Amino acid sequence: MDVTPLIPSGRQVIEGYGDGGFRISGERYVGAVLVLPQRTLAWPVSAIAEATSESLLALNADDSDVELLLIGCGRSMAFIDPELRAQVREWGIVIDGMDTGAACRTYNVLLSEDRRVAAALLPVT
Repeated sequence: MDVTPLIPSGRQVIEGYGDGGFRISGERYVGAVLVLPQRTLAWPVSAIAEATSESLLALNADDSDVELLLIGCGRSMAFIDPELRAQVREWGIVIDGMDTGAACRTYNVLLSEDRRVAAALLPVT
């Protein structure tokens, strides 16, 4: 019996990470990315301290419908600025920070449960 989670078609699945980038739904991305259920975008951040609500505006778009944002902070979890949390919370989105590997795995599990999740991921080298 196949126990692989069933991901609805057309969703962005994180297949791998490392070497400064990610493999998402068959495509290779170099650098930080913002993974939404329907699309993946470059995220113009190279360190968690650079994350701003402006860098996450795609989450506030009419079609995003996200309720949880996982932030992959790199090799280890890092402090998420309370002001950033508050600004994103005003959009109806809760932030959960963790290391990038955990964020990738958690994103896929929640996506398989059809949760409204996105991930902002810093690469691991």
